[in-house]
Amino acid sequence: MLYKFFGGVHPAEHKDLTEHKATAPLAQAPAQVVIPMSMHIGAPCKPVVAVGDQVKVGQLIGETTGLGAPIHASVSGKVTAVEPRPFGNGGSMMSVVIENDFQDTPDPSIKHRDNVDALTGAEIIEIVKNAGITGMGGAGFPTHVKLSGAVGKVDTLILNGAECEPYITSDHRLMLERGEAVIGGARLLAKAVGLKEATIGIELNKPDAIEHLKSIAGGDVHIEGLKTRYPQGAEKQLIQMITGRQVPPGKLPADVQCLVCNVATAAAVWDAVTEGKPLTQRGVTLTGGALTEPMNVIVPVGTPVKDLIDAAGGFKADPDRILYGGPMMGNPIYDLDVTMMKSTNCILCLTKAEVAEQDPAQTCIRCGKCVEVCPMKLTPLFMRMNTNKRRWAEVEALNVMDCIECGSCNYICPARLPLVQSFRTAKFAIRDEAAKAKAKAEKEAANA
Repeated sequence: MLYKFFGGVHPAEHKDLTEHKATAPLAQAPAQVVIPMSMHIGAPCKPVVAVGDQVKVGQLIGETTGLGAPIHASVSGKVTAVEPRPFGNGGSMMSVVIENDFQDTPDPSIKHRDNVDALTGAEIIEIVKNAGITGMGGAGFPTHVKLSGAVGKVDTLILNGAECEPYITSDHRLMLERGEAVIGGARLLAKAVGLKEATIGIELNKPDAIEHLKSIAGGDVHIEGLKTRYPQGAEKQLIQMITGRQVPPGKLPADVQCLVCNVATAAAVWDAVTEGKPLTQRGVTLTGGALTEPMNVIVPVGTPVKDLIDAAGGFKADPDRILYGGPMMGNPIYDLDVTMMKSTNCILCLTKAEVAEQDPAQTCIRCGKCVEVCPMKLTPLFMRMNTNKRRWAEVEALNVMDCIECGSCNYICPARLPLVQSFRTAKFAIRDEAAKAKAKAEKEAANA
């Protein structure tokens, strides 16, 4: 039985640009990759290679210094720099620059594993950890940490195949082209946390993927077709849709006995466990009306965005904006020298007509539409009002930290108010004030 989640919208999908285009390798591999030492939630990794080193595909080049996931070379070649470089999330980040020798020489550690069925759940989690796998459909949370925290606490594993953002089709193509890896990865994830079954949720606008996975899934992996509605793929909404359970404010999926992973993460787990491959490449949708030839490609981590745009034939029209990700939650790209990361599923190049800029932001008329569509049952109009007045305690009391920044309120607002942007400002201010208060308390305790 399927349930419903609160709110949501149904923007134009624009998936026809790439949904029928098979994923292919880049016609020309990048001459150089720039691999940032932060592609996950947590502390940046510490580089373990130096300028002049020869590296192989899959070789460890960044080790964790706390919460995080190790980072591996995505091409073979020579390390030409270990230094801060422009970073896709803003500013600069310590990065390892590798000059590609175009040999794709694999690291000796990459070996086929014959005894997969004999592995314990703990052993699977350790393999996932060493492979540097992170969530590949969201913020990049280290997968081994998510799995370890779920052991003994969850009774339901859900794989997100919804891919609800407009334009993006990389997961759709993955499910069609590597369905066995997705199903196999689902079974490994289930075993890792002590479960015997998994459910994959896919929106009904991907009927071919639903039918394909059903044909190969077997009785232990259930395929659910979900009514198309954004943000279906957000984990709390996916949980509510499939199980009827509601994750309380401030809580996590594990608090309602659920674990959610992306289908691309499942395929990466399959590759790591069966073939010993760390996460060094992923499928990406290159799309938008500004590109000459939208496509789906498999690319090495660290590939410059400018190389990806060239692979798609360059621009046929001046882009009004370029985004990591889709139009609802994507982050703007201001420098084409920034590179593709583990969590990058799309490079979206929009024309001015696609952006459909309207009049500048007007005054809120309190129509309540933002409240109606908020999937987290928040009150965006009051959150923004208090943010504008810098009333951080009031904004926090309105559960702004539960905002998933899906953009549904921005989409529906007739005044075109930058609601999500104001909530990001509020979150930053609240975290900053909390950090200052903690530091002050620690200082006072030390001086007492």
